[in-house]
This record gives sequence, structure tokens and C-alpha cells, in this order.
Amino acid sequence: MPKSRYAAAQLGGSADDVEVAFYEALRNGDIDQLMACWADEDDIVCVHPGGPRLVGAAAIRQAFEQMFAQGSIQATPERLRRVDSLGAAVHNVLERVDQHTAEGTRRAWVVATNVYLKTAMGWRLVAHHASPGRSEVEEISHRGQQLH
Repeated sequence: MPKSRYAAAQLGGSADDVEVAFYEALRNGDIDQLMACWADEDDIVCVHPGGPRLVGAAAIRQAFEQMFAQGSIQATPERLRRVDSLGAAVHNVLERVDQHTAEGTRRAWVVATNVYLKTAMGWRLVAHHASPGRSEVEEISHRGQQLH
């Protein structure tokens, strides 16, 4: 991401800008950039696949610092589904996570929901919830009946 996109996320930008900055921070192992994406609220929440609910910036930061100690996280969001409103945005993505090993690249898939709120500081991440996923499974969707 160009420096201007990161600056836009820091200064407010859009929910999309913050999401780009978040995934760039994961790929670069940049804890400061990653934490700049989060809201400054006591009740922000992060759940990693199979992990506990992490509440608050200190708990989230500590978990990502431990993960970055093993190396950066090569996660790329795909298949974005979104619901946007004036003050909130909910993005559901399929994350492609590549791990480079001596035997070659191993790929895993994670289904993640990222919730963004428009705060006084601009758009910020308030929740990231991730679960194990599979890429080969087709999405299941049914068009509902119109209520009105």
C-alpha cells in the first residue's frame, strides 16, 4: 500500500483504507501500523481461530506481538462481502494465509469478520473475529423474499 493509503487510514480515511492498512501491517509484521487501525476503546475485541476472546488494546497488542515474534502473517483478504452504513461497516472476508516453510508454501484459509466504526479519529477497527475456513467450499446464499 502506498504511504498515502496508510496515512489516510491513520487520519480517518475510509473503512476500506483501514482494512488495507490492517492486512498490510499483518504482512509486514508492523505492530504500530496494526494497532493504529484499531479504535481507542476499552471494549474492542479480537478472536483468532481457536483462541479466546481478546478484549482491549493491551490484550490485542500482546497477542499480535506474540504472533509477530514467529514472523509476519501473510494473510490476503479475498471474497469480500460488506454491509456499510453512515457510521459502521461490516466486512466478511476469506483470508488466504500463506506460510513459507522448508518444504514450500503451505496455505490455510480463514473466514474473518471485521467491524469498523466511524469514530472521532475516523474509521477504526472495533472487532476482528476469525475462524478456520476452506476455499473449496462454495458460498451458500439464498435470495430472501422482499419484506416490503
